[in-house]
Amino acid sequence: MSPLHILMLVLVAAVWGFNFVVIKLGLDNFPPLLFSALRFLFAAVPLAFFIRRPDVPWRLILGIGLMLGVVKFSFLFIGMNVGAPPGLASLLLQSQAFFTVLLAFLLYGDRPRPLQVAGMILAFSGVALIASSIDGTFTVAGLVLVLAAAVAWACSNMLMKKVGKVQMLNLMVWVSLVPPIPLFIISALFEGWDRDLQALANLNLEGAGAVLFVAYGATVFGFAVWGAMISRYGVSTVAPFSLLVPVFGMSSAALVLGEDFGPLRVMAAALIVLGLVMNVFNPRWLARKAPAGEAAGS
Repeated sequence: MSPLHILMLVLVAAVWGFNFVVIKLGLDNFPPLLFSALRFLFAAVPLAFFIRRPDVPWRLILGIGLMLGVVKFSFLFIGMNVGAPPGLASLLLQSQAFFTVLLAFLLYGDRPRPLQVAGMILAFSGVALIASSIDGTFTVAGLVLVLAAAVAWACSNMLMKKVGKVQMLNLMVWVSLVPPIPLFIISALFEGWDRDLQALANLNLEGAGAVLFVAYGATVFGFAVWGAMISRYGVSTVAPFSLLVPVFGMSSAALVLGEDFGPLRVMAAALIVLGLVMNVFNPRWLARKAPAGEAAGS
């Protein structure tokens, strides 16, 4: 892999990690479901008019769009809004890799190897340590919702397995067409039209910047580079760079937002990252991974 391509992958990991800080800023300006709807609206429009729809059945595009766009990001954004700090959220969300292994076993009989089982035990021990650190800045509801988002992401990975090899950017742009309308409707019902309209009427540079960053930075740029690198080098070479996402997420949350982790959470993070390493570097699992969904960012 050329130094330029390594730098590009590190940049994508940095964008996806820093994205959690941007999500927090966005949630300061929008209700969670409205913010998620805007993210996918701008990720899809106007690119969908210029990018060809991938050769993927509509049922898969709709399924991925609903599970990944509506369910996963609703849980994630609401979880961060009610008490999951950005740095910890960037770390906990990576548990999708382990839920994906479990679902692959339950649905397809793809037995995890001993190294993967050991990695899952280490990682979930780290999650348990994080759960024991619940305090005024981190709530049980936030923890549960982010883990639910990870499960939803794992479910979308099962659909990604059926997609096959496609241009990831094309797929994500067309998948992004699915969530906006359901999210706008759910937001109006549960967050209220008045609250939504007030947020839009009071739009400022911070809010607009957050929407544009999560739509074009994390989604369009991130998946364009990630998909191109996977097409060029394969999943087994590119996937390990996803391990940098929580590293950038936690460090940027500490530097920008002053998020405090403490020794217990740092130890928990080390266990989770070690578990991820044991999962990502497993040759059998890498050979069966989806094109990009299982290693992608937020």
